[in-house]
Amino acid sequence: MNKYVKIITIGLLLALMFGCTKAPLGSKKNPIKMYFVPSLEHNKLISSGTLIETELERISGYEIETSVPTSYAAVIEAMGVGRADIAWFPTYAYYLANKKYGAYVTFQTVRSGLSEYKGQFVARADSDLKSIEDIAGKIIAYSDASSTSGYIFPSALLAYEKIEPGKKVFLGGHDTVIRAVLQGKADVGCTYWSPAVDGVPQDARKKLLTEEPNIFEKVKIIGFTDWIPNDNCTFRKELPQDVAEKMIAAIEEFKNSDIGKKAFKDLYDIDDLKRVDDSAYADIKNKLDLIDTAKLD
Repeated sequence: MNKYVKIITIGLLLALMFGCTKAPLGSKKNPIKMYFVPSLEHNKLISSGTLIETELERISGYEIETSVPTSYAAVIEAMGVGRADIAWFPTYAYYLANKKYGAYVTFQTVRSGLSEYKGQFVARADSDLKSIEDIAGKIIAYSDASSTSGYIFPSALLAYEKIEPGKKVFLGGHDTVIRAVLQGKADVGCTYWSPAVDGVPQDARKKLLTEEPNIFEKVKIIGFTDWIPNDNCTFRKELPQDVAEKMIAAIEEFKNSDIGKKAFKDLYDIDDLKRVDDSAYADIKNKLDLIDTAKLD
């Protein structure tokens, strides 16, 4: 081989080698990717997510990129292929990410001192629906197919009780489901519920208080699911340990700050975060293992 050809060939190989070398995780060219599930209005999630991104960058020294994909499933798969390093997951989405890809929980959310909640069935207050038995033949609105309170548990309960809705629609966010019921586009909706605080309901209806001050009088609750462990902050399995430890410390510091408390409250109505491991979800995993989701469609 001509020596000039050899030089060119070696140069190309070196260029390919160095060109394919990935920049360090947390650098500008390879930021830590944090995803939020689209359980609420997109613009609200983007606004809170951007603030969290900025503050965690300041505390950790890493470059962080936040995103809100179009579905829970998209976030799960992004974590599976390494496009997401950290995700804020509802219980069922975490269950799938853990089962399929070994993702692990780091923090569990706390609301009003509780680390568990329920799913609720809601209907217009002026409707004839009084219990879940009345859902038979009606239009039911779910949030997302991977939402524990907005689909998995309500569907499992209806299937167990042999109650068959007339039509099922998936609307994405919990606030969107409440709005559909309020506007008469769905007879019943499935969203999250937490106990009232100082007499004020803390369920998904609260998200529409600004646009509809009488939302609690106009949309009623007609049934509940069993208790569900709260949503969480999940890390992908392959996240380097030193990066994971630094991000855990950064989230811990941020959530205890005044700006952090407000950001998490605005994001998913989170009052606090507590450190947990996968054992906190052992019981719910066993329950979910028994649910044949294929029969819920």
